[in-house]
Amino acid sequence: MSDERIRLGHGSGGRLTHELIEGLFLPKLDNPVLRELADAAVVGLGDHRFAFTTDAHVVSPLEFPGGDIGRLAVNGTINDVAVSGARPVALSAAFILEEGLEIALLERVATSVADAAREAGVPVVTGDTKVVERGSADGMFITTTGVGVFDPGRSLCGDPIVSGDRILVSGPVGDHGVTIMAQRGGIRLEGDLRSDTAPVHDLVRDLLQASDGVKRLRDPTRGGVATVLCEIAAGAGRAVRIVEETVPVRPPVRAACDILGLDPLYVACEGRVVAVVSEREAPVARAALSRHPLGEGAAEIGEVREGPAGRVTARTRIGGERIVDMLSGDQLPRIC
Repeated sequence: MSDERIRLGHGSGGRLTHELIEGLFLPKLDNPVLRELADAAVVGLGDHRFAFTTDAHVVSPLEFPGGDIGRLAVNGTINDVAVSGARPVALSAAFILEEGLEIALLERVATSVADAAREAGVPVVTGDTKVVERGSADGMFITTTGVGVFDPGRSLCGDPIVSGDRILVSGPVGDHGVTIMAQRGGIRLEGDLRSDTAPVHDLVRDLLQASDGVKRLRDPTRGGVATVLCEIAAGAGRAVRIVEETVPVRPPVRAACDILGLDPLYVACEGRVVAVVSEREAPVARAALSRHPLGEGAAEIGEVREGPAGRVTARTRIGGERIVDMLSGDQLPRIC
């Protein structure tokens, strides 16, 4: 690593995050499972496989339209397990609480954790609580861990990504990140800005049952759709081209991005899935997504092509072409 100190950008999910992981953590902790750098690790135990993930949540503010840190923590971890193709079965939750935190706020967040877990059908079965000195935790941090199992008939097809494969997104992007930014800055914007935080495991189940051509699934949180596409292209050793006008963005989110100087492609989602699907199965997969309530607005946004490994381009609304690269900094720190 070239940096001597941690910067906020190291938590962006973009280029600095990758440098931190690949330049520091991976050499220290390297093993075949970790080397995949997936949303959830797939671990073997005898003849069985299970998915395993952990996620720390440091969002500010703690409460926002559409959710709070508790609901975000539950849904985020369920989603990391789900995009591995596994069925989430259990969660843990660790609360780091700051001295002086209002008990009423903690009770609301704990209720959200319980409600989100119950609604998803994935119980919190263990946890931990720590309290730190005033000024040390911005009120509350939550770390959740999830475990999932692989059911027969529900899995990614495992085929390599090839030219002609299609890129699908399950719905409008950018809702969560823009909502957090507006709340944090006290910015009043027209339209209904709400986080899209939601558990996607049932959506993924329906998709995998409908199509045997789903090759990869990703959860576009930090770094947004753009970062996920760069990771997919690099991992496949190919290029990806998207068409900007096909990327679904709700009008209030697009307007907010224009005002705030944000690119929706880089803004975090918390209830969306990016899928790489074979060309033949793309219409079936898109239809399966659209039938689910969380898949309303699902769209095909691009395709895999031959080209430099990791290169992502976008055809703009005016007919030009631009490079879609990983951010080197952070558009929106502390959004999840």
